[in-house]
Amino acid sequence: MLPQNENARCFESHACVNDDAVKSRLNQPTPRPWYRPSLTMQIMIGLVMGIVLGWLRPDWGNKVYFLRDIFINLIKSIIAPLVFSTIVVGIAGAGALRKIGRMGLKALIYFEAVTTAALFIGLAVVNFMKPGAGVTLAASNTDIVKTIGQSHPQSLVETLVHIFPSSVIDSMVRGDVLQIVAFSVIFALAVSAIGEKGSPIIRAMESLSQIMFKFTNYVMMFAPIGVGAAMAHTVGTQGLGVLANLGKLILSLYLALIAFVILIFGFVIFVARVPLGQFVRAVREPATLAFATTSSESALPKAMESMERFGVPRHIVGFVMPTGYSFNLTGSTLYLAMASVFVAQAAETTMGWHMGFGQQITMMLTLMLTSKGVAGVPRAALVILLATLNTFVPAGLGPIGTAVIFGIDELMDMGRTCVNVIGNCLATVVVARWEKEFDDTRARVFGTRQEAELDLQTGNVAFADAIAQGD
Repeated sequence: MLPQNENARCFESHACVNDDAVKSRLNQPTPRPWYRPSLTMQIMIGLVMGIVLGWLRPDWGNKVYFLRDIFINLIKSIIAPLVFSTIVVGIAGAGALRKIGRMGLKALIYFEAVTTAALFIGLAVVNFMKPGAGVTLAASNTDIVKTIGQSHPQSLVETLVHIFPSSVIDSMVRGDVLQIVAFSVIFALAVSAIGEKGSPIIRAMESLSQIMFKFTNYVMMFAPIGVGAAMAHTVGTQGLGVLANLGKLILSLYLALIAFVILIFGFVIFVARVPLGQFVRAVREPATLAFATTSSESALPKAMESMERFGVPRHIVGFVMPTGYSFNLTGSTLYLAMASVFVAQAAETTMGWHMGFGQQITMMLTLMLTSKGVAGVPRAALVILLATLNTFVPAGLGPIGTAVIFGIDELMDMGRTCVNVIGNCLATVVVARWEKEFDDTRARVFGTRQEAELDLQTGNVAFADAIAQGD
């Protein structure tokens, strides 16, 4: 939340209190009409309609896919200005200058803890279910993997160099969130250092942040169409029959993701005293978007908005969540553990080569390091997987195993991307609680009329308007 004087300045500049249109909607007790469902319900309807369309008319899958691309492009256009303005206002405007180092350290400790837990839960499930047993890795067309193999997971030094952009404009064009975060933090520190002369920049960034959240609400109106097009393409090109092929691996992954969410996220929610029902309500829309589009980027603006509304201070949301998109990919990390051992199990079926538990632990330790180098790597999970398999399984089987998994990767990508988004949302709450800045009052009223009234009082007219319209 902004400090009181900043709230007053925003309040006066936007005349938020006198927004009669918002107030009138707040005072209307009329329930939502049946023909105007909530955004979550609209997304679910789009999801189902996309599945039906792709099943009945597979040829339409490619024809409507451009709608998904339009939606993703609109979302990508939001990310750079939203992340930049949120971080600048959060650090320079809220006086968080001294907290950045401490907050970053806590975030990295949390990221490492949960991603390590994800690796070992994936390892436990894949050894229990043994989805690779009986699968033969026959030589096949591995042209797909050749393109993936042209990239490589970044080393620790390469990751550190990658964080700092040579051109922030180029970073924004490419949508490189980690580089945008690094530039924004340094820029915010400079704004804070010059004192009162930086006030116009802070006010401008506050206005830009509010505008981008409102822009996000407009783009979300297109979300059900984009989601439906994405699902129609997936079902139309892959077919429902793809679930039968390698179905045990898909089932094992989703069981592992569910176990991870219940055991690890459940434990974290309990320890951090997070209101469970309200947290679920806050993450359901970003998680649904991520699941349907297989894109974490599509969920980032909505997730940032939801977590700020949920009671996480702006400077924590702006710093932790974008950083987590490179260092806290719990779903992807769990997937890597399962996919790599799956190929090892299939290699045993194919040629009798056995990977012992000690070798599996060594491979997990390697993944703990290499999975942190996903920033800026296209098809990051498959790149990491191929590089790891080339190190630990007999020569030639790594590319074949990756090609086998590639055929069902999009179906598995849905689940792991959804868990990535939930995990990053939870990370912001954990760091806020750790910093003793989590607003329990806001968390308890999330999504209610009381939240909209509170937003009007503090000048967040974009949030208040969204609640008043039932979004």
